[in-house]
Amino acid sequence: MDLARRSVEVILAGQSPSGAYVASPTFGPYRYCWFRDGAFIADAMSRAGEVESAERFFDWCAGVVRARPEGPWDARYNLDGTPDTSDWPHHQLDGLGLWVWAAQAHCERHGRASRWDDAVAATVAYLRAHWRDSCVDWWEEREGLHVATVGSIWAATRDDAARALVTDRYEHERLDGSHAFLVALGLAPVEHLERIERRLGYHRHADDVYYGGGRWIILAGFTGWARLLHGLDPAPQLEWIEAHAREDGELPEQVPPLLHPEHYDRWTEKWHTPAQPLLWSHAMYLTLKTVAAA
Repeated sequence: MDLARRSVEVILAGQSPSGAYVASPTFGPYRYCWFRDGAFIADAMSRAGEVESAERFFDWCAGVVRARPEGPWDARYNLDGTPDTSDWPHHQLDGLGLWVWAAQAHCERHGRASRWDDAVAATVAYLRAHWRDSCVDWWEEREGLHVATVGSIWAATRDDAARALVTDRYEHERLDGSHAFLVALGLAPVEHLERIERRLGYHRHADDVYYGGGRWIILAGFTGWARLLHGLDPAPQLEWIEAHAREDGELPEQVPPLLHPEHYDRWTEKWHTPAQPLLWSHAMYLTLKTVAAA
């Protein structure tokens, strides 16, 4: 099976007529569109030449921003762009930076004129005013100032102070799989990636109890991407992801072994089995595959 082609199919099937990408079409808590997941999905689709799909997502993002141009904006929305009123940690700033980063990279990659300049400018202005604000992290677990969030904001604003904060603090924060993206951005050195690989592998962090704390497909993708950008071989990550695709080519959110298996049952009792497919998993494989082939 051509897993890259299958990943495009899964992502297109999970894209709403509105342009939003559902995080997972079969997992109830993820039947929304996150700025964060969607940005990485759109970036992957852009790299794979799926220009229309990526631009439909950027249209969706711009629509959400234009509906409230002064901000703030939530981490996730219903697929039609209306606010999600469920009990969820809505205040997350990373996704706002990431959609701008993905849209700008897309336009540069394909020589496309942006039709989102007003929404991009509103988002960047808000982030420049609020990037030091406490918010919930990538994994939606902790409130505070997190280097992965600030790095995601820097990707949009290129603010020197934001860069300085990340480079000063990444070694002093809890070691986290999301830091692999900082290495890909050039905000942390390859030695930090080596620490992540050695101590975490593809686990999010040592205290992860979500579904027992499995290994995440996206983190294998980020690791391989960061390795490639530093001249290291990404083949182990590509092969590992491909080995964990289901027979139908779908990629899950996470796989065993678990760091804390005693916590698995409480999550299955609450939300049933883990998400599958996860569009972000397919996106990170697609990104790694296309970058490795370039």
